[in-house]
Amino acid sequence: MENDTAKQSLLPALIDRTTQTTNNDVPKIRRYRRCKSAPLPEHVTPEINGNKSLPRSGSFFNKIHPSFRKVAIFLVIYLGVGTICFYLVRNQIVGKKTNGILDAVYFCVVTMTTVGYGDLVPNGTLSKLLACAFVFTGMALVGLILSKAADYLIEKQETLLISKTLHISQQLGRTEMLKELEKNKVRYKCFMILAFLLVLIVVGTIFLATVEKLDLVDAFYCVCSTITTLGYGDKSFSTEAGRVFAIFWILTSTISVGQFFLYLAELYTERRQKALVRLVLTRTVTNVDLEAADLDNDGVVGAAEFIIYKLKEMGKINQEDIALVMEEFEDLDVDQSGTLSYSDIMLAQSSQTGR
Repeated sequence: MENDTAKQSLLPALIDRTTQTTNNDVPKIRRYRRCKSAPLPEHVTPEINGNKSLPRSGSFFNKIHPSFRKVAIFLVIYLGVGTICFYLVRNQIVGKKTNGILDAVYFCVVTMTTVGYGDLVPNGTLSKLLACAFVFTGMALVGLILSKAADYLIEKQETLLISKTLHISQQLGRTEMLKELEKNKVRYKCFMILAFLLVLIVVGTIFLATVEKLDLVDAFYCVCSTITTLGYGDKSFSTEAGRVFAIFWILTSTISVGQFFLYLAELYTERRQKALVRLVLTRTVTNVDLEAADLDNDGVVGAAEFIIYKLKEMGKINQEDIALVMEEFEDLDVDQSGTLSYSDIMLAQSSQTGR
């Protein structure tokens, strides 16, 4: 009776009543897919779940993307503490000065991004020690910004990809559309960040030519030496307006360069992986392959064994991954029948609860 009651409580959650037909094979497949891949109601995003948005706080800080909240806090703390420290030791910093507070923020940003023009240079014991401390913490903060920006950009670009494919949804089926999205996702990310980087380069060049009164070639030269954090120092932002612009532009441009090379490496890795997959799938299967794929040594290779063997060849999984999964399977297979059933799951859960 207890088993029957438990099964009755489980079945409504696992079976989609709308998919049941007189064909016995179809419901089994659909039940399996819903159990394994369908998201739970609490994980469905507001856009997918009936286009209803969840109640949100009116605070501007709460509206900031979660990937940027932590970054914003750390960045404000870093710039705030750095500005105060470098302002207090401003007499130990020599070079082209404009405004005390503005120069402190500008010097903090230049130090954080490792640009180091040389237009402002620490010239005292305390200022040099502060510069050493802030350059290391700044590099760590830039790494954090890159990782969080990657999360945000991936979400935004996937949204753009979906919007783009909606225009061709009439020509392509859902399966083909999803395949197209997955196939070109990394390449599209590279194109997006490259386009954004080119815009930053053009904007920076025009600003230096108009505000800092640099020659067009010198302006482009200064932009390139800045975004690559080369920072020779012969050309830099020397006016108040220029340094206000530089505070935001240097942060954005240097991080975008790092993001571009990160995506470029990801694209290269993806192409190498796809080439390996093609090689594995087109290679002729031999008796040696069948022996290696026969995990239970029964002389016969089933579909699951063949898939696992091919995934291992592709580098998707390794023997340690398989061992961990098999260990979990054996723990769940309470009756040691070699298969999992509802009773196995319930017994395993009850044994875990009793511990």
